[in-house]
Amino acid sequence: MPRLSRPSLRFVLIVPFVLQIFGTVGLVGILSFRNGQRAVNDLASQLRGEIAARIEQQLRSYVNSPFLLNQINVSAMQQGSLNMTRLPDAYPLWQQARTFPATNLIYCGRESDGAFMGVGRPNVPAGQDTFEVQTSNASTNYLFRYSAIDTEGNVDKVVRRGDRPYDPRVRPWYKAAQETKQPVWSDIYLDFDARVPVITASQPVFERRSGQFLGVCAVDFLLSQELDTFLSQLNVGKTGETFILERSGTVISSSSSTEEDLLVGEDDNLRRIQAVQSKNPTVRATAQFLEDQFGTLARIQEPQQLSFTREGEGLRFAGGDRQFVQVTPFQDGKGLDWLIVVVIPESDFMAQIQANTYNTVLLCFGALGLATGLGILTARQITRPILNLSTASQILAAKASSADLGKETGIAAIKSSGIAEIESLAQSFEQMAHQLQDAFLALETTNEALEDRVEQRTQELQVANSEITKLNQQLQAENLRMGAELEVARQMQQMILPREHELTAIADLDIAGFMEVATEVGGDYYDIICNEGRVTVGIGDVTGHGLQSGVLMIMVQTAVRTLLATRGEDLPQFLNLLNQVIYENAQRLSPGKNLTLTLLDYRDGQLHVSGQHEEVLVVRANGELKRLDTIDLGFPLGMVSDIREFVAQTQIHLEPGDGVVLYTDGITEAENADRQFYGIDRLITVVKEHWDETSQLILETVLEDVRSHIGDHTIFDDLTLIVLKKKLA
Repeated sequence: MPRLSRPSLRFVLIVPFVLQIFGTVGLVGILSFRNGQRAVNDLASQLRGEIAARIEQQLRSYVNSPFLLNQINVSAMQQGSLNMTRLPDAYPLWQQARTFPATNLIYCGRESDGAFMGVGRPNVPAGQDTFEVQTSNASTNYLFRYSAIDTEGNVDKVVRRGDRPYDPRVRPWYKAAQETKQPVWSDIYLDFDARVPVITASQPVFERRSGQFLGVCAVDFLLSQELDTFLSQLNVGKTGETFILERSGTVISSSSSTEEDLLVGEDDNLRRIQAVQSKNPTVRATAQFLEDQFGTLARIQEPQQLSFTREGEGLRFAGGDRQFVQVTPFQDGKGLDWLIVVVIPESDFMAQIQANTYNTVLLCFGALGLATGLGILTARQITRPILNLSTASQILAAKASSADLGKETGIAAIKSSGIAEIESLAQSFEQMAHQLQDAFLALETTNEALEDRVEQRTQELQVANSEITKLNQQLQAENLRMGAELEVARQMQQMILPREHELTAIADLDIAGFMEVATEVGGDYYDIICNEGRVTVGIGDVTGHGLQSGVLMIMVQTAVRTLLATRGEDLPQFLNLLNQVIYENAQRLSPGKNLTLTLLDYRDGQLHVSGQHEEVLVVRANGELKRLDTIDLGFPLGMVSDIREFVAQTQIHLEPGDGVVLYTDGITEAENADRQFYGIDRLITVVKEHWDETSQLILETVLEDVRSHIGDHTIFDDLTLIVLKKKLA
């Protein structure tokens, strides 16, 4: 029977070696591509989740501002300081409109006679900070009158008149607040004059004691001015889109669409566009997918992460690749029910992975060719000595087979051949066989133990890595939220500080002020207000730092300016009223906040001081200095609801060259590297030595000395300093 052909040793060595190389490289390439795709999915999921969270935080910041303004105006209307028929009463509304540029119109309507007053921006080119007062009452025959406001807040001449009667009591924003008896949002509609999308936040006004309905205060909020700008500045991959929808499918705002792109029709037929009719193909395709997926947008009640591949309408999304979608509901408890949508194409991330896959294929074929060549050379080097050994073994086998078959068979026959070299080789083969067997058994035992240890350690590392990944994701989301909140509060805080031109315009006084916060948002407060020859200076310190302290400081500044507009002369009564205004908001913060506050009222050389804060340094023209303790002049604001029995005032007469220095504890308690305070005595010394200079130079000298004391040490508290001097005749 003929013997079957068997593969040569060279074939056995080369072919399996090449197949192993090819299989290994191919498997690595496939796993690399799949892992890359999985990493892209995870990255896209994190990115769209973070972007949606950032948009949600920004939205909450935007929609809270109108209700804060409404609360201030409701309080003013309850106190009688906001009258719909007195044009000077529009001054606080003008201040609010300047402070909050996202508002289109701030206004109130009265129930008793239908009177209306509001302050807003007319239709002027972008960039012009121009305002006008809108009034409608019995004296105007309930026709709108539009009066200009100059840069000081004074109402000027009538610039235009309306031609249709206007009764706020029948308007939707008025009726909505009256019916719900609580703060509420209107539906989005087109502004009567500007024809841009707006939404109204309104709040009813009730008389405090009797509960009688007095009217409604409201704020028109411009969506396109703030939301479109914010969305367009977000970096959503390379070609990603973000947009906001109503539950009806109407587009509120989009990252890539202009205001005109969101409107269709002309004149009275002008209306906002549906997302499925958008000119933007990504917005249109995503909206259609959401409607197909859920049937109606009202069914989306929790954040959803989806993906879809859409082709059609003459457009192919990056070769038909997937679109990653994040849909997040947004509700504020006052009527808003929107959807935040983030869309990121998979192609934004997969281009590099596809290029790597192509390179992997090329490397695979290169490695295959190289492995084949090396395999041939290696097989040749291995088979030559083995063939020689095989020849020698065949000769040895032939000799053994020709020997006696008993004890002289096999290795024993070779040992007895009489040839020393062959006997030594036979003994070496036999010893090597036993040693290899023992070695393989020991190695197998060791490998089993090592594999168990590696598997256990791998599981532990996977659990630890999963926990670390979750913690990192939570930390990133929290940092993003806090960063957005602190940036908004910091900008608002800087906007309300007194400007240099406002201080230089005060005729009788030389005033300089400065505030530097220790963190992103500070808790110090100071303001300088000049009104008809009366100069009011306020300085205070909110407990703690951060966003909540900064928000309370902004509340206090707004309330002080609003209340001063009523021209109240009695400082103790003013402080008690201010405490009542901010008490509930201060207690609503967690933990509860309060602040020390001293007010100085100057007119005709007399300086009236009231309120509890740090000492007031009274400096005479000759350098003589007296320390005025304010502990008996007031009580911390926001701690109790009524502080009348704790508030008093004192009077200081100022001659030319006389003045006062006001500061917060951040100055006197500034530490150096040795934990030593700057101290009140050092502050007094510097002030007295430089009192013959201007207020600005005195302030700069003190601040330079404080920074010299601090050196490279950390600033733990806000630094606030005010220098006031009566000018020489």
